[in-house]
Amino acid sequence: MKQLIAFACLGAVLCNTAYAGPADYVYTPQVEQGEREIDFKFGSAARPGGRDEAASIGFGYGATERWFTEAYLKYESAAGGGTRLAAAEWENKFQLTETGQYPVDVGLITELEAPTNHGDPYEFRFGPLFQTEFGRLQLNGNLLFEQKYLGDGEEGGESYDTEIGYQWQGKYRWRPALEFGLQGFGEMGQWNHWDNRERQNHRLGPAVFGRMALGRHQAVEYNAAWLFGASQAAAGHTFRMQAEYEF
Repeated sequence: MKQLIAFACLGAVLCNTAYAGPADYVYTPQVEQGEREIDFKFGSAARPGGRDEAASIGFGYGATERWFTEAYLKYESAAGGGTRLAAAEWENKFQLTETGQYPVDVGLITELEAPTNHGDPYEFRFGPLFQTEFGRLQLNGNLLFEQKYLGDGEEGGESYDTEIGYQWQGKYRWRPALEFGLQGFGEMGQWNHWDNRERQNHRLGPAVFGRMALGRHQAVEYNAAWLFGASQAAAGHTFRMQAEYEF
């Protein structure tokens, strides 16, 4: 009952609250010390006039029992344009509570993104991560805050308003190699002054998950989702996937 009340309170916040690029994924709060991974992500969003696509390749390492760090190269392709290297990103995840110690596991994510294009802004994203379980059902919900900063110009850099977003997922752990559920992403605008409903970005849809052990502390883990636009500003549909080789 305590788990249900805690997650219901979190859900109330999330539903009123987000940015979702086509290759974004749902963060989870757990960290495994010593784990190394090669991570690939891809996403494709249908918009009027074509598709926006994004991909990234990264390497991550569980530096301590509470800290996981990862570096990415991110690529993107807008409708009608070619693929380009868009940014380099440094992601750090911190596990704040012991797994299972409390009704809800808690973590923290931080990301710093440096653009390759001279005119694009730097981006910093951070926020709390939450996870709880009911038998075979696992629920995740995350709040994300994003700050952009343009570091050019003789008079100093330009800072943008902080935006607020969310991620959530629910999955049923049927078998290790195949789990299924739902995922959702959204964007509300400025943290203290949300956009009008027609300008907000909300997507949700079915998802699959799985992990396949390869022996000798090696495994391949994957997740993918087909997301439908739930607001006027969202893409009609988005396909996103992530695959990790852990060793």
